[in-house]
Amino acid sequence: MPATKLLALSGSQRSGSFNQRLLDRAAALARDAGAEVTKIHLSDFPLPLYTPQVEAAGFPDVAREFKALFRSHHGFLIASPEYNGSVTAALKNAIDWVSRPTDGEAQTTFSAFRGKIAGVMSASPSAFGGLRGLQHLRQILGTVQTLVVTEQVALPFADKAFDGDALLDGAAAQLLPALVQRVVQLARLTA
Repeated sequence: MPATKLLALSGSQRSGSFNQRLLDRAAALARDAGAEVTKIHLSDFPLPLYTPQVEAAGFPDVAREFKALFRSHHGFLIASPEYNGSVTAALKNAIDWVSRPTDGEAQTTFSAFRGKIAGVMSASPSAFGGLRGLQHLRQILGTVQTLVVTEQVALPFADKAFDGDALLDGAAAQLLPALVQRVVQLARLTA
């Protein structure tokens, strides 16, 4: 049986990001569950702002490389802070590029997303933990035909929620392993 491969990324590009810390914890749990995890940072992929004009001028090599990463994995662990009730512009732009057809694909193929499994999470210093942004992220991923597991983590008061790598928030500490386990189990079925 091939290894279950998960791609882990955060919608935050901030140094010291709470979402990156939450994602790092999820990635460690996924490795413990037997998955092969590739962690990436959006800042390592300087994607131009998606517009049809930029795409028509030639699909950027960095976007093609980024899309190849999504294609080569069975599922995704995605952490995103909430910006004005939604996902970050950087994450939305990245998903937009990955969703675009390349190499003769049909317009609605969504080859890098279709049939893949995703687990979503958010961390915020606010009392809601980024919950509104997770609703948008679920909608976006569903539109590109990714199955988002029912479990999710919205970590409130994230500025006080960590002790090193450990989560101090009891609910999040219980939900995160369940979320990761579900993603690994379902992604294993598609491997």
